[in-house]
Amino acid sequence: MLVPPLQCLLLNWVDPPVTGTMLQRTLENGWDHGDWSLPAYQWASLETLPRSLPTAAMSSEDRSFLHHDGFDWVAIRRAWDRYRNRPGGRLVGGSTISQQVARNVFLAQHRSWLRKGLEAWYTVWLELLVPKRRILEVYLNVAEMGPMVFGAEAAARHWFSRPAKDLTFPQCASLIGLLPSPRRWTPKTPHVQRRAAWILRSPVAFPKKLMPDS
Repeated sequence: MLVPPLQCLLLNWVDPPVTGTMLQRTLENGWDHGDWSLPAYQWASLETLPRSLPTAAMSSEDRSFLHHDGFDWVAIRRAWDRYRNRPGGRLVGGSTISQQVARNVFLAQHRSWLRKGLEAWYTVWLELLVPKRRILEVYLNVAEMGPMVFGAEAAARHWFSRPAKDLTFPQCASLIGLLPSPRRWTPKTPHVQRRAAWILRSPVAFPKKLMPDS
């Protein structure tokens, strides 16, 4: 079981050239459409991204990100209660940004108890070995934000025809609002617009010490 801690340790210095989820989408797209090209993906350091982007991500996906140990136990309990009260349903919700990074980078998107167990194991090591700032940077670069589109830089160019550094706060909120269904939704989808409006109304403060002014 030395592989996960070594992978997490390397994440401090190595920007992932490709992720498990990207490979999964490439295989799916190849089998369905005959196109085996890798998804659109371009790394952007946290300093070059607008501060409103990590603000929107934390506001929507993980409001306690800066304070938890990788797991939001209140959200996990709510997700478990919904699962128990809906026989035959799926266990969804409750994932923190750290858990999403573990799943997106090192694993794949299929649902199973084995994957959830591996995701938790990777999350423990991420929180032990990787600073919050770096976890957030990786998340904004590897999150799926469109059909065969990964990360804020590629998504900004795909949806708004501009680099990520030029995104406005409403546009940042719309990108984050695409989650968790970026392959079905667009920034103009009504549900995404409602999510974006909620993000704009209740943003989480992002500490200056984690991201110098660009």
